[in-house]
Amino acid sequence: MIKEIEVELDGFGDMTDITDEVKNFVKESGVESGAVPVFSIGSTGAITTIEYEPGLKKDLPRIMEKIAPYGEHYEHHKTWGDDNGSGHVKASIVGPSVVVPFQNKRLILGTWQQVVVINFDTRRRKRKVLLQILRSC
Repeated sequence: MIKEIEVELDGFGDMTDITDEVKNFVKESGVESGAVPVFSIGSTGAITTIEYEPGLKKDLPRIMEKIAPYGEHYEHHKTWGDDNGSGHVKASIVGPSVVVPFQNKRLILGTWQQVVVINFDTRRRKRKVLLQILRSC
């Protein structure tokens, strides 16, 4: 069972919480226990878990900007004539997916742990995210 969701995000590390969408997908699946992979399609999008609160929504993009600054030289820009090399680097560091276990149709997450999708591109994007149910044996 696979579901695609779409979220529109500004660039440069804008993020949104998709935990409720993941929870609802698990409940609607009818599967009691297993895992749900959450995967971002596209090489400047990322998926992770974070305490989704205003401070960390600012902190993560700020720290990622120190790691892969927008104004730096990226060979990627020569390939396509674009300006999002830093976004590709940031997204590859965070990664495109997480796998969240669930039991009794409930995600097993920490109290302050939410699933988020992040857009590291340099422009507003519609990010496509795939959810899949993996049933426990």
